[in-house]
Amino acid sequence: MRWVESGDVRLAVFEEGDPANPTVLLLHGYPDTHRVWNEVATLLRDRYHVVRYDVRGAGESTAPRDRRDYGFDHLVADLGAVIDAQGASRVHLVGHDWGSLQGWEALGRAGLRERIASFTSLGGPGLRQTAHFLRHGRRRDVAVQRIKSWYIGAFQVPVVPELAWGSVMPGVISRTLRREGISPRPGHPAPTLARDGRNGLWMYRRNMGTDGDPGVGDVPVQIIEATRDAFVTPALLASIGQWVPRLRHRKVAAGHWAHRSRPEVVARLIAEFAQSAEPAPAAPTTSATFAASNAPAAASAASAASNAPAAPESAAGSAVSATSAAPAVRWERRAFEGQLVVVTGAGSGIGLATARAFAAHGAEVVCADIDADAAGRAADAIAKDLGGTGHAAQVDVSNIDQMEDFSRNIIAQYGVPDIVVNNAGIVIAGSFLDHTVDDWRRTIDVNLWGVIHGCRLFCAAMVERGEGGHIVNVASLAAFAPSRLLPAYSASKAAVKMLSDCLRAELAGHGIGVSAVCPGFVSTPIARNATYVGADLREEAVRGLARRGYPAERVAAHILRAVHRNQAVVPVNLEGKIGYALSRISPGTMRALARWSGTIRNPGIGR
Repeated sequence: MRWVESGDVRLAVFEEGDPANPTVLLLHGYPDTHRVWNEVATLLRDRYHVVRYDVRGAGESTAPRDRRDYGFDHLVADLGAVIDAQGASRVHLVGHDWGSLQGWEALGRAGLRERIASFTSLGGPGLRQTAHFLRHGRRRDVAVQRIKSWYIGAFQVPVVPELAWGSVMPGVISRTLRREGISPRPGHPAPTLARDGRNGLWMYRRNMGTDGDPGVGDVPVQIIEATRDAFVTPALLASIGQWVPRLRHRKVAAGHWAHRSRPEVVARLIAEFAQSAEPAPAAPTTSATFAASNAPAAASAASAASNAPAAPESAAGSAVSATSAAPAVRWERRAFEGQLVVVTGAGSGIGLATARAFAAHGAEVVCADIDADAAGRAADAIAKDLGGTGHAAQVDVSNIDQMEDFSRNIIAQYGVPDIVVNNAGIVIAGSFLDHTVDDWRRTIDVNLWGVIHGCRLFCAAMVERGEGGHIVNVASLAAFAPSRLLPAYSASKAAVKMLSDCLRAELAGHGIGVSAVCPGFVSTPIARNATYVGADLREEAVRGLARRGYPAERVAAHILRAVHRNQAVVPVNLEGKIGYALSRISPGTMRALARWSGTIRNPGIGR
């Protein structure tokens, strides 16, 4: 430890790692001390010069004589003094909670802003950006954020908060940590917690109401969103993009103290972002060791999460002009910018439309199909027509060996996917008595086991990464609408829907959403490509779907919206919605319709 003087306070500064390495400066929040960063600092110190300090009035730093000296002018002056003491031209600043607020304030101040190479905020925007949101945001979003920020008003009350810090608040902090799965350890909560809590109240009392220009200059900014943070809403975080020219938005499936509960994820995101903001080396290196050490960062940059606005209904059909060569970090602008999406069955129909829709909204898309030529055409068209990035892959989703190789190769080459769309499927149409055992086995192998393989292999990687994600399993109207002519298909799709419900419950705690998308009749090649046993209904089915006139692009738009809104079950088009409603309200009606469907010689293929 060493001391840094700033006005009438002495700041306790702690350093780890080689001072010759780039400097990462970690700012703690309220009512923490520098020790809240212990785990993250340990993970960073081999690659970076890690600096931490206790803010004025916290931990081992002294408090100002005048309680009014907790305003941003003094807090930012403290930050500047610590940066000056390092002798580094610029630092990578990381802030949590009130540390984040100080970082945002520093970005808004000329002279100090130039000393910041990058800024990572583990929390929300600054007070200036928040003030603009509260004035101009949607009423409902603003109301929800005000409710989550109830404590700010409570801290303005005289005397009572000080009494609470001397009695109940330390216990409240410990219980909150345990609810987030964090065991208290030496240094956190700090032994000075009660005193730090009382002193830190003056940061609220002196700075709330801060307003002014929300601009932050051209400093690269990374938002790490803790998806279970009880104090910041997604709407407030989404508003940051208008003030930050170069923004990356990542997510961690964790609560308020994500750097305690998921330090390995937070440290990795900090390191990757800091590395991306460092000047490129003067000459490229051919060292295999260097390439290997940087592969995870490159892969993660390819799969960066987005600051995703709503996907429009016409998503699948829109065209996007070609973008320039991507830098080390992609600065999000479109709905799925920077996200890696894997789509199976992407060679035609719903899969092709979905791959194009995600690409049109900025995603990097892996187009997988059992037909290698169809997958290649889909990927090439993404580049040619949309100016996007598409990769082709040939895989039989029913083959576990191929799927294991496929998932392993995707993760090694491009990173862990942010979104996986398990769309590949087949249809065998005919009566139950005309289905052979091989017909059943083939249907279940592709339609159900293909989905199981995709979920199992990619979900495991998503959970390990710790940044959340989304799984879309394309089922069908047949999942809840029985049919005399689609017994194997309907059974497999019903299983896909139930599997999706089970996965959704299990993976929610990891920040991974799961959606079952259930289209009704869609004009795709699936009827022509189906296998018919017993009566040959191919031409009738093809004509029926053609007359329906519901394009695959509209299903793709529903898929994008399901991901954005994290919808559980998404019935698509009129018959899909009516069938889903009737299956819940009057199952007997659905069984009667199933008997009737066999009399009109229409197999009723639902996708």
